[in-house]
Amino acid sequence: MDFRYSEDDEAFRREFRAWLEANVPRGWRDDAELADPDTKEEFERRRAWHRKLYDAGWMCIHWPKEFGGRGATLMQQFIYHQELDRIKAPPTVNFQGLARVGPTLMQWGTPEQKRRYIPRIPPAEEIWCQGLSEPNHGSDLAAVQTRAVDHGDHFIVNGSKVWTSNAHHADYSTLLCRTDPSAPKHRGLSYLLVDLKSPGVTIRPLIQITGEHGFNQVFYEDVAVPKENLVGKVNEGWMVAITNMMFERTIHGGRTDMMVEVRQIADAARQVTRDGRPAIEDDYVRDAIAAFACEAEALKYASLRQLTRQLRGLPPGPEGSMMKLCTSDLNLRIQKFAMELLGPYAQFEYRASGAIDHGKWSHRMLAARRGTIAAGTNEIQHNIIGERVLGLPKG
Repeated sequence: MDFRYSEDDEAFRREFRAWLEANVPRGWRDDAELADPDTKEEFERRRAWHRKLYDAGWMCIHWPKEFGGRGATLMQQFIYHQELDRIKAPPTVNFQGLARVGPTLMQWGTPEQKRRYIPRIPPAEEIWCQGLSEPNHGSDLAAVQTRAVDHGDHFIVNGSKVWTSNAHHADYSTLLCRTDPSAPKHRGLSYLLVDLKSPGVTIRPLIQITGEHGFNQVFYEDVAVPKENLVGKVNEGWMVAITNMMFERTIHGGRTDMMVEVRQIADAARQVTRDGRPAIEDDYVRDAIAAFACEAEALKYASLRQLTRQLRGLPPGPEGSMMKLCTSDLNLRIQKFAMELLGPYAQFEYRASGAIDHGKWSHRMLAARRGTIAAGTNEIQHNIIGERVLGLPKG
């Protein structure tokens, strides 16, 4: 791989970096991790930042220009996220809409659906979530029990979706439903767009061990969904869902720079003592942090390998599953080591007075398992790599 950037790419980086330096809210980096993302106040603060990016032309840059994007190249997208990570910019909102719903509608939506929904996604005028997973079915997304019954000009939907991220903030949800119960599992499915303010929709939070509830369970009881909200053809929704999941796998393929976590655990090691000396001076601690750093660098180059495949026009390789699996596993091990490193201080709760780094390490430890489940469990990723990459027989 050629690690040099073209002059156009460097000019793009300089332009975006200058804008970020001038516009990232002051004080954000000091309290970003301590803010509760579930509150309306924090959500609106992030929406304001999202809108600022949008108004300046720095939102959904990868979208085609005809849909309000910049038509950015793959390298520009990579640089864009590098710069956001570098400056630790505030999170934006409407991730599902930008990364999955919008691109899926560009490919499968009717002209009317494209005109109605896509323009409202980039400015976060309408927030989206996605209804795929169901209770008792884990990562088997085709095991859909939520029913949509044809009633002429509309469907009547009954069922439930679970692990629905940000449903409590969302205006609309995509919904994979079963419209032909007699068809094989991957057939007889349809893909709908549902207004979450419709009568019969109930959203209940799933409280995590951290006390947050980014996930929700959404119940549908005799919910009427107009036929014009069908994406693709009746009983052929699995193909639409596959498109959505391909965007999800691409996004979760690994943009996170794990060296950020490594540097932070090294900083924590300077704040605590081990045998009367700063822990960072202990060989055991230094060896562990060095091992984490080596893995983080290896993941960075694996991510660049995936980027190279895309630049060459090649189909997706195993890097997406490898990045998701290895990044979440490394993060979990770093958080476990942080608990060992902090010793008695690991017992302090999040935001507790006297806690090292405001108790963020205990909070991260409790949250770390989430990454091993989201976007396809690590067990599923092991199966994908074993069966599709290594050619191993199914267990």
